Amino acid sequence: MQEYINPESLQHFIQAAFLEDIGEGDHSTLAAVPPDQQGSAQLLIKENGVIAGLELAKTIFHYHDPEMKVRLLLQDGQCVQAGDIGLLVSGKAASILTTERLVLNCMQRMSGIATKTKKLNDLIAHTGAQLLDTRKTTPNFRLLEKWAVSIGGGKNHRFALYDMIMLKDNHIDFAGGIPQAIRATHAYLSKKQLDLKIEIETRSLQEVRLVLDTGGVDIIMLDNMDPQTMKEAVGMIGKQYLTEASGGIDEETIVAVAESGVDYISVGALTHQVKSMDISLKALKGHRQTAN
Repeated sequence: MQEYINPESLQHFIQAAFLEDIGEGDHSTLAAVPPDQQGSAQLLIKENGVIAGLELAKTIFHYHDPEMKVRLLLQDGQCVQAGDIGLLVSGKAASILTTERLVLNCMQRMSGIATKTKKLNDLIAHTGAQLLDTRKTTPNFRLLEKWAVSIGGGKNHRFALYDMIMLKDNHIDFAGGIPQAIRATHAYLSKKQLDLKIEIETRSLQEVRLVLDTGGVDIIMLDNMDPQTMKEAVGMIGKQYLTEASGGIDEETIVAVAESGVDYISVGALTHQVKSMDISLKALKGHRQTAN
């Protein structure tokens, strides 16, 4: 499990999510279901993919009602097919109903992300490139989106603005150029006594050469370059710095990019262009329900 996934971070997310969804109360459930009514339900997978969020679902159920019993039938990261059952939950029917939508919202999106991540990862498995996510995430949902990327086999890039220096094109332009941006960054880190890795974006072979002449970075980003230009850039850089390809990379282009020799490939579409997986929570009434 990733270091940013911990009891404190999960509690903060779940509290905020329930505040948004329940507010003063789940009046539909309070009105229609007796408070002592017991029930059970199963998580029904309705399409093929990679399941993600089962451990989170268990945490959500227990956070709302510690007496709920949850049995996980699958594991996060497992390939699933339509008709599979992910978990069984039993306890107060009201608790199941009130937690249902939050569990599904999280799992559907996380599973969609994990599925897309695995698909892209499989395409570049024959190379040494590693697939990275980005900060192009849903506000207040980044924690789970990045978790889903890792479940799907991807590697998390920086989590936020505070844990790494990334000098993009606008930073460079506002700073007055690549050498100025790098020098100012080192001065800032020294003054603040911070130990952060530095990545810098380049948009041409000329800019790559300028970074090599200046030095003082950890990763060179090759942004919106065609695969042949990336290959030339990787040759120029050699083993001096790690390299990251970025810029509109998708299923059609990722193989050629990976074969250029880059160390990392960042794909924003992992989190901002994803179709959620079709999953539902179905009440059980004395018999096991299956997919239609």
